[in-house]
Amino acid sequence: MVNVYDADASDVIRLAAQGLKGKIKKPVYVDFVKSGAGKERVPQDPDFWYVRSASILRQVYLNGPIGTSRLRTRYGNRKAHTVHRGHHMPAGGSIIREAFSELEKIEFVKNTKAGRIITPKGKSFMDKVAKEASGA
Repeated sequence: MVNVYDADASDVIRLAAQGLKGKIKKPVYVDFVKSGAGKERVPQDPDFWYVRSASILRQVYLNGPIGTSRLRTRYGNRKAHTVHRGHHMPAGGSIIREAFSELEKIEFVKNTKAGRIITPKGKSFMDKVAKEASGA
């Protein structure tokens, strides 16, 4: 049986994003804000919200319990400076918190004292996506 650990990450995230499109609601502000302080522009991908939500769901599956702070570090990047070297900047927390909120509404993720964990419903969804991604 194929699971998320075995399948290619980019294929799993792409297919999970397509699966989440009808299930979660995209916030209005996502098209107008940068994804973090280290970015220069807003995301160009019109499906950015669904891809990021699918990626967060995959991270919860692999590394749960996990919280917003660790994911801000995970999705952050190096901010370029003109005079001195770049430094790591965390990603924006509101996008991650909003994604967690939407994933909790459809019961794919559950909030515990230690952090967010994946529910059996979310695990089943991700395993189906991984099976489809691997072509099995």
